[in-house]
Amino acid sequence: MAKGENQLIDWLKAQAGKVAWRQGDGAQSMGIGDDMAIVPWGGSSLLIASDMLLDGVHFDTKVHAPDEIGRKALAVNLSDCAAMAVRPVAFLTSIALPHHWTQQRAQELMRGMVELSERVKCPLIGGDTNSWDKPLAVDVTVLAEPFATHAPVLRSGARVGDRLFVTGALGGSLHGHHIRFLSRGDVAERLGATLGSDLHAMMDLSDGLATDAPRMAAASNVGMVFERAALLSVASVAAREHAADDDALLQSVIGDGEDFELLFAVDPAAVEKIAALDFDCAVTEVGCVTDDRYVMFADENGSLIHMPAGGWQHFR
Repeated sequence: MAKGENQLIDWLKAQAGKVAWRQGDGAQSMGIGDDMAIVPWGGSSLLIASDMLLDGVHFDTKVHAPDEIGRKALAVNLSDCAAMAVRPVAFLTSIALPHHWTQQRAQELMRGMVELSERVKCPLIGGDTNSWDKPLAVDVTVLAEPFATHAPVLRSGARVGDRLFVTGALGGSLHGHHIRFLSRGDVAERLGATLGSDLHAMMDLSDGLATDAPRMAAASNVGMVFERAALLSVASVAAREHAADDDALLQSVIGDGEDFELLFAVDPAAVEKIAALDFDCAVTEVGCVTDDRYVMFADENGSLIHMPAGGWQHFR
Protein backbone atom coordinates (compact mmCIF):
# COMPACT_ATOMS: atom_id res chain seq x y z
CA MET A 1 0.00 0.00 0.00
CA ALA A 2 1.32 3.44 -0.94
CA LYS A 3 2.31 5.68 1.98
CA GLY A 4 1.15 9.31 2.14
CA GLU A 5 -1.20 11.81 3.74
CA ASN A 6 -3.79 11.58 0.95
CA GLN A 7 -3.78 7.79 1.06
CA LEU A 8 -4.24 7.79 4.84
CA ILE A 9 -7.12 10.29 4.61
CA ASP A 10 -8.83 8.18 1.95
CA TRP A 11 -8.50 5.12 4.22
CA LEU A 12 -9.91 7.06 7.19
CA LYS A 13 -12.88 8.23 5.12
CA ALA A 14 -13.67 4.62 4.26
CA GLN A 15 -13.44 3.59 7.92
CA ALA A 16 -15.57 6.47 9.16
CA GLY A 17 -18.38 5.88 6.65
CA LYS A 18 -21.01 8.43 5.72
CA VAL A 19 -22.31 11.09 8.07
CA ALA A 20 -25.90 10.46 9.11
CA TRP A 21 -26.64 12.72 12.06
CA ARG A 22 -30.27 13.74 12.51
CA GLN A 23 -31.08 13.67 8.82
CA GLY A 24 -34.27 15.37 7.72
CA ASP A 25 -33.95 18.65 9.63
CA GLY A 26 -32.72 20.53 6.57
CA ALA A 27 -29.21 21.13 7.91
CA GLN A 28 -26.08 20.25 5.97
CA SER A 29 -23.78 17.48 7.14
CA MET A 30 -20.23 16.68 6.06
CA GLY A 31 -17.66 14.28 7.47
CA ILE A 32 -14.03 13.82 6.43
CA GLY A 33 -13.02 15.38 3.13
CA ASP A 34 -13.44 19.16 3.29
CA ASP A 35 -11.82 22.05 5.14
CA MET A 36 -14.27 21.61 8.03
CA ALA A 37 -16.68 18.94 9.20
CA ILE A 38 -20.35 19.96 9.36
CA VAL A 39 -22.66 18.61 12.06
CA PRO A 40 -26.42 19.37 12.10
CA TRP A 41 -27.04 21.32 15.28
CA GLY A 42 -30.34 22.72 16.56
CA GLY A 43 -31.84 23.16 13.11
CA SER A 44 -28.67 24.77 11.79
CA SER A 45 -25.09 23.52 11.45
CA LEU A 46 -21.97 23.45 13.61
CA LEU A 47 -18.67 23.44 11.70
CA ILE A 48 -15.48 22.06 13.21
CA ALA A 49 -11.83 22.03 12.11
CA SER A 50 -8.62 20.99 13.84
CA ASP A 51 -4.97 21.62 12.95
CA MET A 52 -1.79 20.50 14.68
CA LEU A 53 1.42 22.52 14.27
CA LEU A 54 4.87 21.14 15.07
CA ASP A 55 8.20 22.78 15.79
CA GLY A 56 10.53 22.15 12.86
CA VAL A 57 7.64 21.61 10.42
CA HIS A 58 5.23 24.55 10.66
CA PHE A 59 7.44 26.95 12.64
CA ASP A 60 10.90 27.13 14.20
CA THR A 61 11.18 28.14 17.85
CA LYS A 62 14.79 29.17 17.20
CA VAL A 63 13.56 31.77 14.71
CA HIS A 64 9.94 32.62 15.47
CA ALA A 65 8.72 34.35 18.62
CA PRO A 66 6.19 32.46 20.80
CA ASP A 67 3.42 34.96 20.10
CA GLU A 68 3.97 34.55 16.33
CA ILE A 69 3.65 30.78 16.72
CA GLY A 70 0.47 31.08 18.77
CA ARG A 71 -1.03 33.49 16.30
CA LYS A 72 -0.33 31.14 13.39
CA ALA A 73 -1.80 28.17 15.25
CA LEU A 74 -5.17 29.93 15.37
CA ALA A 75 -4.83 31.62 11.98
CA VAL A 76 -4.55 28.34 10.07
CA ASN A 77 -7.90 27.30 11.54
CA LEU A 78 -9.44 30.67 10.70
CA SER A 79 -8.28 30.02 7.13
CA ASP A 80 -10.36 26.82 7.16
CA CYS A 81 -13.37 28.92 8.20
CA ALA A 82 -12.66 31.28 5.31
CA ALA A 83 -12.42 28.32 2.94
CA MET A 84 -16.04 27.45 3.71
CA ALA A 85 -17.22 31.06 4.10
CA VAL A 86 -18.44 30.58 7.68
CA ARG A 87 -18.16 32.58 10.91
CA PRO A 88 -15.69 31.36 13.59
CA VAL A 89 -17.32 31.48 17.03
CA ALA A 90 -14.88 29.84 19.49
CA PHE A 91 -11.74 27.71 19.70
CA LEU A 92 -9.94 25.21 21.93
CA THR A 93 -6.22 24.54 22.07
CA SER A 94 -4.05 21.70 23.35
CA ILE A 95 -0.35 22.40 23.76
CA ALA A 96 2.65 20.19 24.52
CA LEU A 97 5.22 22.54 26.05
CA PRO A 98 8.93 21.64 26.19
CA HIS A 99 10.12 21.17 29.80
CA HIS A 100 12.75 23.89 29.41
CA TRP A 101 10.23 26.60 28.47
CA THR A 102 9.61 29.32 31.02
CA GLN A 103 6.21 30.46 32.24
CA GLN A 104 6.74 33.71 30.33
CA ARG A 105 7.29 31.92 27.00
CA ALA A 106 4.17 29.82 27.53
CA GLN A 107 2.15 32.94 28.25
CA GLU A 108 3.53 34.67 25.14
CA LEU A 109 2.48 31.68 23.04
CA MET A 110 -1.07 31.93 24.35
CA ARG A 111 -1.08 35.71 24.06
CA GLY A 112 -0.54 35.40 20.30
CA MET A 113 -3.65 33.25 20.01
CA VAL A 114 -5.79 35.37 22.32
CA GLU A 115 -4.92 38.70 20.68
CA LEU A 116 -5.93 37.32 17.26
CA SER A 117 -9.06 35.73 18.72
CA GLU A 118 -10.14 39.09 20.14
CA ARG A 119 -9.73 40.73 16.72
CA VAL A 120 -12.00 38.18 15.03
CA LYS A 121 -14.38 37.69 18.01
CA CYS A 122 -13.57 33.99 18.34
CA PRO A 123 -12.81 33.42 22.06
CA LEU A 124 -10.72 30.68 23.64
CA ILE A 125 -13.07 28.35 25.56
CA GLY A 126 -10.82 25.48 26.70
CA GLY A 127 -8.29 22.82 25.79
CA ASP A 128 -5.43 20.97 27.47
CA THR A 129 -1.86 21.66 28.58
CA ASN A 130 0.95 19.12 28.74
CA SER A 131 4.74 19.23 29.10
CA TRP A 132 7.43 16.89 27.76
CA ASP A 133 11.08 16.67 26.75
CA LYS A 134 10.28 17.01 23.02
CA PRO A 135 9.72 20.05 20.74
CA LEU A 136 6.66 22.29 21.00
CA ALA A 137 3.40 20.98 19.53
CA VAL A 138 0.23 23.08 19.29
CA ASP A 139 -3.23 21.85 18.29
CA VAL A 140 -6.21 24.15 17.75
CA THR A 141 -9.84 23.19 17.17
CA VAL A 142 -12.17 25.90 15.91
CA LEU A 143 -15.97 25.95 15.98
CA ALA A 144 -17.93 27.97 13.43
CA GLU A 145 -21.46 28.65 12.22
CA PRO A 146 -22.97 29.54 8.83
CA PHE A 147 -23.69 33.15 7.96
CA ALA A 148 -27.35 34.04 7.54
CA THR A 149 -26.73 35.12 3.93
CA HIS A 150 -25.40 31.84 2.49
CA ALA A 151 -24.71 28.17 3.15
CA PRO A 152 -21.20 26.84 3.84
CA VAL A 153 -19.22 26.47 0.61
CA LEU A 154 -17.82 22.99 -0.09
CA ARG A 155 -14.94 21.79 -2.26
CA SER A 156 -17.24 19.47 -4.12
CA GLY A 157 -19.51 21.90 -5.99
CA ALA A 158 -17.34 23.01 -8.93
CA ARG A 159 -19.11 22.64 -12.28
CA VAL A 160 -17.86 22.40 -15.84
CA GLY A 161 -17.51 25.92 -17.25
CA ASP A 162 -16.92 27.61 -13.88
CA ARG A 163 -14.22 30.25 -13.71
CA LEU A 164 -11.40 29.74 -11.19
CA PHE A 165 -10.04 32.54 -9.01
CA VAL A 166 -7.39 32.94 -6.33
CA THR A 167 -6.98 35.63 -3.71
CA GLY A 168 -3.75 37.43 -2.93
CA ALA A 169 -0.31 36.26 -4.05
CA LEU A 170 1.16 32.76 -4.17
CA GLY A 171 4.62 31.32 -3.62
CA GLY A 172 7.60 32.20 -1.44
CA SER A 173 5.69 31.73 1.81
CA LEU A 174 8.68 30.51 3.81
CA HIS A 175 10.28 33.94 3.45
CA GLY A 176 7.87 35.30 6.06
CA HIS A 177 4.30 35.04 4.79
CA HIS A 178 3.60 31.65 6.37
CA ILE A 179 4.04 33.01 9.91
CA ARG A 180 2.37 36.42 9.42
CA PHE A 181 -0.47 35.79 6.96
CA LEU A 182 -4.02 37.08 7.34
CA SER A 183 -6.84 34.60 6.77
CA ARG A 184 -9.29 35.70 4.09
CA GLY A 185 -12.42 35.54 6.25
CA ASP A 186 -13.72 38.97 5.25
CA VAL A 187 -13.22 38.20 1.55
CA ALA A 188 -14.99 34.85 1.89
CA GLU A 189 -17.92 36.42 3.73
CA ARG A 190 -18.40 39.03 1.00
CA LEU A 191 -18.08 36.44 -1.75
CA GLY A 192 -20.68 34.24 -0.11
CA ALA A 193 -23.08 37.08 0.55
CA THR A 194 -22.73 38.54 -2.97
CA LEU A 195 -22.57 35.38 -5.07
CA GLY A 196 -24.77 33.05 -3.01
CA SER A 197 -25.34 29.79 -4.89
CA ASP A 198 -23.14 31.05 -7.78
CA LEU A 199 -20.09 30.48 -5.55
CA HIS A 200 -19.88 26.79 -6.38
CA ALA A 201 -16.72 25.61 -4.56
CA MET A 202 -13.90 26.98 -2.44
CA MET A 203 -10.91 25.85 -0.37
CA ASP A 204 -7.82 27.40 1.14
CA LEU A 205 -4.38 26.85 -0.35
CA SER A 206 -2.49 25.49 2.63
CA ASP A 207 -0.48 22.78 0.86
CA GLY A 208 0.14 24.53 -2.46
CA LEU A 209 -1.93 24.77 -5.64
CA ALA A 210 -0.32 21.65 -7.13
CA THR A 211 -1.69 19.61 -4.21
CA ASP A 212 -4.88 21.48 -3.36
CA ALA A 213 -6.34 22.06 -6.86
CA PRO A 214 -6.38 18.31 -7.60
CA ARG A 215 -8.17 17.80 -4.27
CA MET A 216 -10.94 20.19 -5.30
CA ALA A 217 -11.10 18.69 -8.78
CA ALA A 218 -11.39 15.17 -7.37
CA ALA A 219 -14.05 16.19 -4.84
CA SER A 220 -16.09 17.83 -7.62
CA ASN A 221 -15.43 15.08 -10.23
CA VAL A 222 -14.14 17.65 -12.72
CA GLY A 223 -10.91 18.79 -14.33
CA MET A 224 -9.22 22.18 -14.29
CA VAL A 225 -7.12 24.24 -16.68
CA PHE A 226 -4.96 27.04 -15.25
CA GLU A 227 -3.51 29.78 -17.40
CA ARG A 228 0.27 29.82 -17.02
CA ALA A 229 0.46 33.59 -17.55
CA ALA A 230 -2.22 34.22 -14.94
CA LEU A 231 -0.41 32.11 -12.36
CA LEU A 232 2.85 33.94 -13.01
CA SER A 233 0.97 37.21 -12.51
CA VAL A 234 -0.04 36.24 -8.95
CA ALA A 235 3.49 35.33 -7.84
CA SER A 236 4.45 37.01 -4.57
CA VAL A 237 7.28 39.51 -4.31
CA ALA A 238 9.30 36.97 -2.32
CA ALA A 239 8.76 34.29 -4.96
CA ARG A 240 9.92 36.67 -7.71
CA GLU A 241 13.02 37.65 -5.75
CA HIS A 242 14.13 34.05 -5.28
CA ALA A 243 13.23 32.49 -8.67
CA ALA A 244 15.91 32.14 -11.34
CA ASP A 245 13.46 32.14 -14.26
CA ASP A 246 9.75 31.82 -15.10
CA ASP A 247 9.81 28.02 -14.81
CA ALA A 248 11.21 28.24 -11.29
CA LEU A 249 8.74 31.00 -10.46
CA LEU A 250 5.80 28.91 -11.64
CA GLN A 251 6.98 25.97 -9.53
CA SER A 252 7.16 28.30 -6.53
CA VAL A 253 3.63 29.58 -7.16
CA ILE A 254 2.12 26.11 -7.35
CA GLY A 255 4.35 24.21 -4.98
CA ASP A 256 5.66 26.20 -2.03
CA GLY A 257 2.53 25.79 0.11
CA GLU A 258 1.38 27.68 3.21
CA ASP A 259 -0.07 30.53 1.13
CA PHE A 260 -3.41 30.36 3.00
CA GLU A 261 -5.13 32.10 0.11
CA LEU A 262 -8.46 31.00 -1.39
CA LEU A 263 -9.11 29.04 -4.56
CA PHE A 264 -12.74 29.27 -5.67
CA ALA A 265 -15.00 28.34 -8.58
CA VAL A 266 -17.73 30.70 -9.78
CA ASP A 267 -20.56 30.40 -12.25
CA PRO A 268 -19.40 32.26 -15.40
CA ALA A 269 -22.59 34.35 -15.37
CA ALA A 270 -21.58 35.79 -11.98
CA VAL A 271 -18.01 36.84 -12.78
CA GLU A 272 -18.99 40.47 -13.25
CA LYS A 273 -20.24 40.58 -9.65
CA ILE A 274 -16.71 39.86 -8.44
CA ALA A 275 -15.26 42.71 -10.48
CA ALA A 276 -17.70 45.09 -8.80
CA LEU A 277 -16.52 44.20 -5.29
CA ASP A 278 -13.76 46.12 -3.52
CA PHE A 279 -11.50 43.70 -1.63
CA ASP A 280 -8.45 44.40 0.53
CA CYS A 281 -6.43 41.95 -1.57
CA ALA A 282 -6.10 41.02 -5.22
CA VAL A 283 -8.66 38.57 -6.64
CA THR A 284 -7.41 37.11 -9.92
CA GLU A 285 -9.04 34.83 -12.50
CA VAL A 286 -6.58 32.02 -13.20
CA GLY A 287 -8.45 29.30 -15.08
CA CYS A 288 -11.60 27.30 -15.68
CA VAL A 289 -13.29 24.02 -14.78
CA THR A 290 -13.36 21.28 -17.43
CA ASP A 291 -14.94 17.86 -17.84
CA ASP A 292 -11.82 15.71 -18.42
CA ARG A 293 -10.78 15.08 -14.77
CA TYR A 294 -7.20 16.34 -15.34
CA VAL A 295 -5.52 19.39 -13.81
CA MET A 296 -3.62 21.15 -16.58
CA PHE A 297 -1.69 24.28 -17.57
CA ALA A 298 -2.44 26.25 -20.73
CA ASP A 299 0.59 28.13 -22.02
CA GLU A 300 0.54 31.36 -24.02
CA ASN A 301 -0.07 29.37 -27.22
CA GLY A 302 -2.96 27.41 -25.78
CA SER A 303 -1.01 24.15 -25.51
CA LEU A 304 -2.01 21.98 -22.53
CA ILE A 305 0.36 20.15 -20.20
CA HIS A 306 -0.34 18.32 -16.95
CA MET A 307 0.33 20.30 -13.79
CA PRO A 308 3.63 19.00 -12.40
CA ALA A 309 3.78 17.47 -8.95
CA GLY A 310 4.40 19.87 -6.12
CA GLY A 311 3.00 21.19 -2.89
CA TRP A 312 3.31 19.70 0.56
CA GLN A 313 2.19 16.34 1.88
CA HIS A 314 2.82 14.99 5.37
CA PHE A 315 3.67 11.33 6.05
CA ARG A 316 5.64 10.78 2.83
